[in-house]
Parts: sequence; C-alpha cells; structure tokens
Amino acid sequence: MKSVKAWRVGNVGDLQILPGSRHRPHLKRPMWIIVLVTMVVLFLVCAYMYPPHTRGACYVFSSRGCKFEWLPPSPVRELTDNEIASRVVIRDILNTPAVRSKNSKVAFLFLTPGPLPFEKLWDKFFHGHEGRFSVYVHASRDKPVHFSRYFINREIRSEQVVWGRISMVDAERRLLANALKDPDNQHFVLLSDSCVPLHDFDYVYNYLMYSNMSFIDCFEDPGPHGNGRYSEHMLPEVELKDFRKGAQWFTMKRQHALIVMADSLYYSKFRDYCKHGVDGKNCIADEHYLPTFFHMIDPGGIANRSVTHVDWSERKWHPKSYKRSDVSYDLLKNITSVYLSEHVTSDEQRTVLMRPCQWNGLRRPCYLFAGKFYPDARDNLLNIFSNYTCLNLEQQCLSSKKAREN
Repeated sequence: MKSVKAWRVGNVGDLQILPGSRHRPHLKRPMWIIVLVTMVVLFLVCAYMYPPHTRGACYVFSSRGCKFEWLPPSPVRELTDNEIASRVVIRDILNTPAVRSKNSKVAFLFLTPGPLPFEKLWDKFFHGHEGRFSVYVHASRDKPVHFSRYFINREIRSEQVVWGRISMVDAERRLLANALKDPDNQHFVLLSDSCVPLHDFDYVYNYLMYSNMSFIDCFEDPGPHGNGRYSEHMLPEVELKDFRKGAQWFTMKRQHALIVMADSLYYSKFRDYCKHGVDGKNCIADEHYLPTFFHMIDPGGIANRSVTHVDWSERKWHPKSYKRSDVSYDLLKNITSVYLSEHVTSDEQRTVLMRPCQWNGLRRPCYLFAGKFYPDARDNLLNIFSNYTCLNLEQQCLSSKKAREN
C-alpha cells in the first residue's frame, strides 16, 4: 500500500492529498546513440582527410574540394564559313563510292634528299609485277642516278625539304598530287630512302589494296612532345582535344588522298602555328598534321597505326638506324612477327599504349616495310630478300583469291 503525506496548500483548513516522491532507479545510458554519433564523426573525418572521387560526394563531404570541378556542357560551337565549306567538300568525297579501276595500282612515293641506296632491292621487289604499281620520287637536294628501269624518269618537281618544317608536309602533298593524276592509282605509300620491303610484292599489294581503311598513325600524347606542342592560335578550327601525333609514314586510299589535296583550312593552321618558335615550342608539322586532320574528319577510316616499322627504343629525336652488322634473317623475322602496335607517351608516366594490329577485322602482322637502314646494309638485305618469301611465314600471307573474297 502506497503511503501518502498531507501537504498544506493555501489555508490551513484546505488540504490536498498529493502522492509522495517515488524511488526511481537510474536510467540506462543510450549506448546505441553514442556509437552512432561516433561512427558519423569518424566518417566525416575520413571524408575530410580523403576526399571522395565522385562529383556528388565531393561537394557534400570535402571541404578542400576535389581535383576535378564540374563544368556545364560546352555549347556546340558554330562553324566558321571556311569550316562549313571545307567539311562539305570532304563529306562529299568520302560519301562518293570508290570507283575500282580495272587495273588498280599501288603508288610508291619515295621522299629522299638524293640517291636511293636500296634501289636494287626495290627493283627485285617490283620485278614481274609490271602494271600493278607506279613509282614517284621527290629528291629534294640532289638528282639521283637510277639503275632500275622502274625509277628512271620518275622524279617529280621537287623543292627543298627541312626536317621538322612544313616543307616536309608540302613534299608529301606534292607526291600525292602527282600520283593522283593517274586514275589507276588506288592506294598510296609514303617511303623514305632508308626504307625496305619486308614481304614480297603480292603480299604487300593484297594487304593494301583490299584493306577497308588507310594506315595512318595516330594517338594522343599528353606529354611535352605531344599536346605540349599545341598552340591556341589554331583555334577555333583545331582544338586541343583533337590534337594528335603519329609517324609520318602513311599508306592511304584514294579517297583519303583526295581530301588531303582538297584541304587548305586545316593545313594552313599547321603551316602557320605548328613550327619552331611559336609560343616558345617546337611543333613538328609532319608528326601532327595528318594524324590530327584524319582524327577530326574520318576517325573510323584510319587504322591508327603505320605499316612501316621504326625502332624508337633509344628515345632520341630520330629512330634507331640499322648497320650492316645489325641486319640478319632473325632481325627481319622478328619485325614481321610483331602483332601489336606500340606508342609511348612523352609525359613523366611514359605510358605504353598497345593495341592489336588488325586487317579488315582479322589479326595480322603489323608491318610491311621497315626503316631505318644505313646504305652499307644493302648487300645483306639483297641476300636475305632473295632467299625468303614472306620470311617463311606463308601461312600469314594473303592470297589474291582470299583477299578478293573478303
């Protein structure tokens, strides 16, 4: 029975009976709340020390901000009159169905300062295939004396070429223009005086003639020898995001050769702003003009690799040169056994970019030609070339019948 006490309230006669104070046990501490608060505090501390890498979480939890910042999507830029005119012409050329000549030929474009030290080797390569190729020689310094009937009277009007300058691109365009005069020329190969063939003529002809794209080297290099050469003077037509790099040694289909000759807008940007001294940089036009141009106007039409092998492993301004003592059957076999194209960026990471070499969707060896060989290697190369057919890799050769079926 609960006890009660009488407390006087107001007058003595007025009594109110109130319950007395009860004995209450101590409340249990809310431990789950303490644990929850502790976890939240720890989470916020971690978020402060290690900023998250998603945009939403970045702004909620990080007081220091993240490495990226959100920007509204860029509006579509209105093209200039010159861009519209250029793209209309390029579009119509690319959309025009290719007309296959009854006597389709591969045009071999030799860019050389003078004599061709491997002319005898090329004579052996061309022999017996008359009517399936044509030869053009741009000798920028000395008129060469020819020994092969395939090269006699094949020089075009030439001008001085300086390495790293736009004159190199001018020489390439000059060779293309002369070769395009022959409607039978359907594929065009740029070669130097130090380049040699790695396979027999049939293999090279089928590889090029029946390919569904051009072999133009192209990759993005974020380093100083790539994007570091870009100049904002190229805006608005050439943006940094489109700037690309690649080896100059190309092979291209006739449609692509035509649009190179039709282009004046993008060429002028590289002529004026991709050269030594612009913005204190040393931009090399022949390494950037065609890769950037094709990346912008027909990225799906190029293989993003060259079919001419050069060895840049020494990381110098020029590729490794092979002397007579370097040339052997094994050297050429190793080059023809490469199935992955390799690019190395020029930034601190020196990222190696590898991709499989494909021909019409099929895995194929990467290279048809190779450089850079010293003239004294000629006899060794002649002996080796006389004793192999596709370097004993017949199973990799493309027969004319299979090529035509594809």
